[in-house]
Amino acid sequence: MPKITFLPDGISLDVHAGTTLLDAAGKARVAVRTRCGGQASCLMCKVHVKPDQPAALQQPTAREQRKLGLLPSEGIRLACQARIVADVTVHVPEDPLKAAIRKKLEDQNRERDQLW
Repeated sequence: MPKITFLPDGISLDVHAGTTLLDAAGKARVAVRTRCGGQASCLMCKVHVKPDQPAALQQPTAREQRKLGLLPSEGIRLACQARIVADVTVHVPEDPLKAAIRKKLEDQNRERDQLW
C-alpha cells in the first residue's frame, strides 16, 4: 500500500493504490478546498506534488490536463483527479480564509506586544 504524506501538517497514512488525493485527504482529515464534488470543474483542489515524484501518481486524466494545461509538469495537480500509485508527498495550500484569520491574529499579537 502506498504511503501519502500531507504537508505542511506532516500527516501520513497508507492508502490503496488508485485512491485519489482528495479521498486520501478526507481519510487523513486534511482540509482540501473543493466545491464541485470531485468533478474537476471548480479547480479549488490544486495541490503541489514534489517534482521528483512524478511516477507516484497516475498520469493526468484528459479532463485534468484540459483544466491545468502545463501545470502538471510543474507538480500542480487536482486532488480530485490525481490517483496515487506509489509513496508520495503532497503540499496542500493554506485555505485563504484560514490564512486571513491567522494574519489578523498575528497582527493583533504584534500590536499587543508593542503596548508593553
